[in-house]
Amino acid sequence: MVPEGGVREKIICRRAGSCYKGRMAQSYDALRSGRAALSSAAGGGSGRCGPVESRRRFLRRVAVAGGVAATPLLIPASVLGRNGAVPPSERIILGGVGIGGRGSGVLSWMLPEKDVQFVAVCDPQRQRREAVKKMVDSRYGNTDCALYKDIREFLATRTDLDAVLIATGDRWHALASTWALRSGKDVYSEKPSAMTIAEGRAVVETARRYGRVYQTGVQRLSEANFVFAIEIALAGRLGKVHTARAHIAPWDAAEMRHDWLPAEPEPSKDEVDWDQWLGPCPWRPYNATYTRGGWRGHYDFHTSCIGEWGAHTFAQAQAGLGLLDTSPVLYRYVANPTGDGMETVFANGAKMILHREGWWHGSCGMRFEGPEGWVAAADGYSRPEASSPALLADFNKVVQDYMARTQRPMSHVRDFFNCVKSRRLTVANPVVMHRSMSAVHAANICMWLKRDVRYDPVKEEFINDAEANRLRSRAMREPYIF
Repeated sequence: MVPEGGVREKIICRRAGSCYKGRMAQSYDALRSGRAALSSAAGGGSGRCGPVESRRRFLRRVAVAGGVAATPLLIPASVLGRNGAVPPSERIILGGVGIGGRGSGVLSWMLPEKDVQFVAVCDPQRQRREAVKKMVDSRYGNTDCALYKDIREFLATRTDLDAVLIATGDRWHALASTWALRSGKDVYSEKPSAMTIAEGRAVVETARRYGRVYQTGVQRLSEANFVFAIEIALAGRLGKVHTARAHIAPWDAAEMRHDWLPAEPEPSKDEVDWDQWLGPCPWRPYNATYTRGGWRGHYDFHTSCIGEWGAHTFAQAQAGLGLLDTSPVLYRYVANPTGDGMETVFANGAKMILHREGWWHGSCGMRFEGPEGWVAAADGYSRPEASSPALLADFNKVVQDYMARTQRPMSHVRDFFNCVKSRRLTVANPVVMHRSMSAVHAANICMWLKRDVRYDPVKEEFINDAEANRLRSRAMREPYIF
């Protein structure tokens, strides 16, 4: 396990499949052999003079021994931390699980970090794991990236890993995270990071119990436009913020499919290990559409249109309201298929309202409103938008002040790696994930039951509502359980 003080000390260099420690041992063996030959040549070892040698033989023996002893040990500059390289003892050794399209994007942010070395990928689909290997090997100029298809073997045998990027489909995020945390690895998990309220709680408790660092991939908490909007909302420049608006995905619906796709011939386990792909979900017959992203919209695998973007935007909205450590207590049902316009209310009276379209001209938007104005941000904005240009005048100062005060970079993956070393909480730590995802799940439950629901975020249960409480968790298929 990684010591709590930071990245474990490493004396093994994994460049080109060679072992630096092994090379050092061989070199010391050679030096010892040379010294032994010199000692023998000088008649040492027994305290008595050895047999008399000719001068020519003596010089030949000394030359051979001296040649061995003087053989230079060639150590790459990168091992010594020269030329801008980070020495092995300071590198974060990283692996990945379930890296596809979205995961490859996150990995492309991670690979350029000089103190990170990606060494292994696990995926039940051969094509995907080989694509990641190609990407990683191309980056490093070698063929070292190791391949695994069984997550249990991967986590158990790769004791060298400091951290793991988990970018599977929704169904695996929480379970893979808890398994990785329990195996002594820090975790960066893609969103939505939990399929149920119970799964979110399991991640919180596991990270806390094992002292691990965890970051959920709601990266806009580490992007300047969003940070600025959150900061001026918290600073009171809009007056007391009474409403936050959160963007939900403008496709699919809150109600999801409960049927399954028709069976197709199952490929070999090496091509697609279907049992591993399903993981904790109910057994369903193989259909290749699932493995190409067609799992979205199915209750077994997805968190609906609300979870698709709400996993991002609820955290963003709650950050600006100063309510990242709780969840709304009231969810008001709206009679449409998507949850568009749903009003959620926090215990202090602040509202978070869900919207599909109409408030932003980009994706994953958020907006804060107070008696003295409003501010909004979304993907694609060159700068946030506000009710008054004066609110945006000190954009750079607000962001720089935030970075100085919090020591957070404007890079979500860099914040994670910094925290792996410092052991401090990440900006999107397990509690942030759990509280915002609990709001996602409660909003979904409200839509599924087609009525208002009231939620107690302290007890993490719906108030006097057995029907809603049954939906806080799902059955998990053994052996894929917490």
